[in-house]
Amino acid sequence: MEMTADTFETLVADELDRLPDDMVDGLDNVVFVVEDRPEDGSLDLLGLYDGLALTERMQYGMGELPDRIVVYREPHLAACDDESELRDEIHTTLVHEIAHFYGIDDDQLHELGWA
Repeated sequence: MEMTADTFETLVADELDRLPDDMVDGLDNVVFVVEDRPEDGSLDLLGLYDGLALTERMQYGMGELPDRIVVYREPHLAACDDESELRDEIHTTLVHEIAHFYGIDDDQLHELGWA
């Protein structure tokens, strides 16, 4: 599947807007970023939470850089056949990475069906 970076970024923003308010209202000092690929160049990783989960923070609010949730464009496009499938995969990736912000690990995500 092919798609421009701008169009993909618009899809990510649309899917972010569709997430439940109670999931995104607690996000504080988090930025969402779209990148083409992970640093290693692979197509295996769809997203990444780069930060310190709420459950691991001792003190917060003293000038920390924002946490980042990265959505990788090329791995998503390689994994999906059409826009509907792509939207579903972006949605799942966003939920997965936001869950890491809240301290939910991969084992818990597997149990919940989000990994």
